Parts: sequence; structure tokens; C-alpha cells
Amino acid sequence: MTSPTDHSRRLDAIAAARAAGSLTEHSATAIREWLTAPRYAEFSTAVAERIDAGQWKQLDDVFWTVIPFGTGGRRGTMYPVGCNAINDRTIGESAQGLADYVRSVVPAGHTPTCTIAYDTRHRSEHFARLCTEVLLAAGFKVFFLRGHRSTPELSFAVRHTGADCGIMVTASHNPPTDNAVKVYWKGGIQVTAPHDKGIIDRVMAAETIRREDFDAGVAAGRVVFVEQEIDPLFVAAVLEQSCPGPRDLSIVYTPLHGVGATAVVPVLRGAGFDRLRIYGPHEQPDGDFPNVPGHVANPENPAVLAGPIEEARSRGDDLVLASDPDCDRLGAAAPVALAPGAAWVPLTGNQLCGLLCDQAIAARRARGQARPGDYVVTTLVTSGLVRRIAEGEGLAIDDRELVGFKWICSAVDRLGPERFVFGTEESHGYVAGTHVRDKDAAVAALLLAEQAAALKATGRTVHARLDELFTRHGCHQERQINVMLPGASGMDRMKEIMAALRAKPPAAFGGLDVVRTRDQASLSTWTPGGAASAYEGVKSDLVIFDLAGLPGAGTILADGRFPALGNAVAARPSGTEPKIKFYLFAVAPPCPAAELPAVKAALQARLDAFERELRDLVGV
Repeated sequence: MTSPTDHSRRLDAIAAARAAGSLTEHSATAIREWLTAPRYAEFSTAVAERIDAGQWKQLDDVFWTVIPFGTGGRRGTMYPVGCNAINDRTIGESAQGLADYVRSVVPAGHTPTCTIAYDTRHRSEHFARLCTEVLLAAGFKVFFLRGHRSTPELSFAVRHTGADCGIMVTASHNPPTDNAVKVYWKGGIQVTAPHDKGIIDRVMAAETIRREDFDAGVAAGRVVFVEQEIDPLFVAAVLEQSCPGPRDLSIVYTPLHGVGATAVVPVLRGAGFDRLRIYGPHEQPDGDFPNVPGHVANPENPAVLAGPIEEARSRGDDLVLASDPDCDRLGAAAPVALAPGAAWVPLTGNQLCGLLCDQAIAARRARGQARPGDYVVTTLVTSGLVRRIAEGEGLAIDDRELVGFKWICSAVDRLGPERFVFGTEESHGYVAGTHVRDKDAAVAALLLAEQAAALKATGRTVHARLDELFTRHGCHQERQINVMLPGASGMDRMKEIMAALRAKPPAAFGGLDVVRTRDQASLSTWTPGGAASAYEGVKSDLVIFDLAGLPGAGTILADGRFPALGNAVAARPSGTEPKIKFYLFAVAPPCPAAELPAVKAALQARLDAFERELRDLVGV
């Protein structure tokens, strides 16, 4: 038990650390609260131990701010204490705030419900049970999936159970130190307005975290285990997107130590892909991601595919697939030709967007489900190839959505799910069908495997198909640049860069004039020397510079849309950390197949010029 003398001594130590500059003012205030306030009593001993050990740097890191609860949930580094870390308190606040908000909007007399799942990360099951206990205390009934499950299966389960909300405990492809809760609304979609702000306000206002025992909830029938019911239904729902065709394909699949064996594997085997092998070094669920380069299991990074590619090359396989730890993103690699010894090349997110769009349309037709008004959805910063494929096949296209799959899935519900064919974004997110309202690596793996098998039967690869799409719809090459701006001044520097890009747009990139600027923050657009005009959309901190080089650049279509994204540079800052992501797009008109290698080289040189000039412009 802490004596008054110890208590006073620790408060003096906090004051001295603040005076010495070892703590920010927010850290000092928050540490005092966690040490003394009754609502933090269960954490006070752990805080005291760290004060006694003089761990001021660590304490400052985990107390200098309040970890934000954004529109998708709360994510960060795990640490036992601290308002800027993932721990029992911050997860408990998240669950309490969600519970309080849901109760405020459901009808009187209605028993609120929530569906909960978790991934392979450290403490994921613990946090899932903690969230359950908070919801039980708030009067909820909880549908709980025991064992590791994918994020898309959670979205499916929310829809199937008819739950008012859902919680997925995962930090996706973040480092092993991190964890998070993703929050879903009724219908299995991540929360959008007005519920997002309502939940955030309740989370930030949470004081007392009330809990009821998990096992008692099970005994009372208020926690219902649903994995045995949901698992086969989810796989069957994904398989509804399958189409008949060849299955002679040897696949190496890596779950990157995540949950993919519960989703991708049963789907591919259920579709008839018997020559499927899990890459051994990545097979075991492990929150440390021990055999992944840098221990960051992100299929967007080609380096994580190096081991599976080497094994596939040595054994004569046809396709490598990789899903991130919660199995909502898909990466892939394939040989450029079917000949022995052919080079293997990973596919970028944008390339997969085009290939999978092509296949989703073909599969829908093969199933006899195509109908007038079918449509595809993508984002403002995804390759324009997606629109050109969709329109070339007679489909409608919505490519004005913000980054984030909740916007794509909101469009599905707004436009009508019965005619939805495919949704995608450049960061390796894809979905076909209406079984979920989130990106889904399992359905993406199914589409790509069926496409690769059909192509192999005609002596081609997915790279060859991509080239065919380029010759028909124009060659599209893209590049993304992530610029970190560390330090206390990083956020200010990020804002300065964005303000300068808006105040004085560049005149050209790579010798191509800027013919139109689009500012999504103000929903206004202008041509050089012209007055700004408004356009419809959802506001976001994004600027797009459309460049010359293709017919229609800088114009607005009759329905108020912009043409398919062509040569362009876009800038989008993070809302929670000092980071700007730049998107570079280079496009050429359709060309004969013989000319394609030279066109690709020219477009890569154009991207090089874009990047050099952009870095000089913003000083990074």
C-alpha cells in the first residue's frame, strides 16, 4: 500500500521532471491523474513503479496526448499505462463510449447487440473479452467469434447476426507493438456520419469503465459463441463470386502469420484449387511476425513476398498470394511468362485493381448475373485504369470516393447492392459481392486465382493480361511516396506544405502543364488563371493536380464528373500523424503491343521527373 510519503515524493518527482524538460505539460498532468484519480486506481501501481524507476522518456511518450479515437476506431502502440497507448483503460474507454452511444440511439426497450472478433496479435483475445465485459455491463447481448478470424468475416457476421454494431480487435498491418479496435455499425460497415462523431464524443467523455464477468455472461446466454455457424456461411458467401473454369494452378499462399488460413484457404480449396500450399515460414499465427522482413506484415511491401516468390520459382508454381494479418488486403506476384526460369514480379495495388476489376466483370457475366446499370466503385486516387475498364465493358463507374473502404461500401448501399460488381482502392483493398461491407482478401484471392488459371489454360499470365488491358485502355503507371515529417514541428510543417500547394499550385510537373487543380477540402476546382467553381463531394484534405497529355484533361464531364484520372499528382496528409502521401499518375493512350515496352519506360521516366520536381517543390 502506498504511504502518504511515497505519494508526495512521486508528485514531487513528476514536478521535477517537468521542470527539467523531461515531461511535457500534458504528460505531467496526465501522469498525476493516473497516479491519484480513483478512476485510474487499477493502474496507479504500474505508474508508480515507472516513476520510481525514472522512466521519464517512456512515460512522456505514452502520456503526452490522448490517443485519438478516429472514424475507424483506435489504434496505437500497446503499453500497460498511458492515455497515448493501447491498454485496458483506452480500450475500455473505446468500448464504453461505443456502448453509451449505441444505447442513446436504439429504440427504447431494445436490447442492443454487438458482434466481436479478433486477430492473431498479442492481447487481441484479451481486448476482445474486455470489450465484451464492458458491453455486458451496458446491457448488451454479444455475439462472439472464438479463435482468430478475419476482419471481413467480422463484417459478414455483423450483417448475419443483425447486430447494432461490431468490434474487430486488430491493428491490420501495423508493427507487432501495436493493436487497435475497429468499430462497425449495423450492416457491417465501419462507422460514418453522424455515428462516427457521436461515438468519438462518447469515447472522449468516458469516465467510469463498467464491466461484467465474461464467463457469467456466457452462462447467462448473453454471450453467444457463433464461429461454428458463421465460418461456413462466410466461406459460402465468398464462393458465390466464383465462376466455372480451369483450376490447373499451383498457388503458394502466405498469411504472414495472420488469420488468413481461416478465410483464404477454405475459399480457394472450396473453389477447387487443390494445388494450394501455405508458405511454411509464415504459416503459424504469431503476433511478432517473426519471419517477415522488418516484422511488418504488409502485403503492399514487395519485400514480404521475396521468400514465397523464391520458393514458388524453385518449385515451378504459378502464383503467390499474401494477405495481411487481419486478411482484408491482398498482395500477389506471378511470373511474367509461363516459360521455365521466367522472372517473377510482384503486382502493385493499382495493377491488381485493374486485373481484379476485369475479372469481377467477366465472372459476373459467366454466372449469368450481368444486368444493365451494373457499376464499379473506386476512389479519387486509384488508377484511372479502373474507370476505363468499367466503361469499356459498358458498366457505370463511381470514382469520386474518398480513401477508405467505408466510403466505397457507403456508395454500394447508396447506389444499390443488387447492381454492384466490384470495389477497390490502390492500397491493396478489393471486394466483389455484397456479403461484406469492407475489403476482403479472400474474395480477391478467389478472383485472381480464377483469372490466373483461365489465362494459364491459354498460355498467358496475369502480367500478359495486364499488358492487354494497357494496349486496349491506355498504359497506366503509378507511384506512391510517403513523406514522414518527424519531430514536434512535423504536423505544422505538413500543414504548411498543404497550404502552399493550395495557395500557389505548381505550373507543371515533368514538362506537363497543370491544367486543373482540384481541392477536395473546399470542393472547388480551377484552371490556371481562371475562377474557382464548386463541385459535389465529401470534404477531405486532398489536392489533385491534373496534367496535360491526354484528351479531355482539365475538363469536366456533362454530369459534373471529372474524366478518368490521367497524368496527375495528388497530395493527401494523414489526419493523425505528421505524414503526407503523394500519388503520382502517368498515362499514355492505347498503343500496339509492340510499342508497349517503350511506352512503359517513358512513363516511368515521367514518374521520375514528377517525383524529383515534387520533392524540390515541397523540400522533402
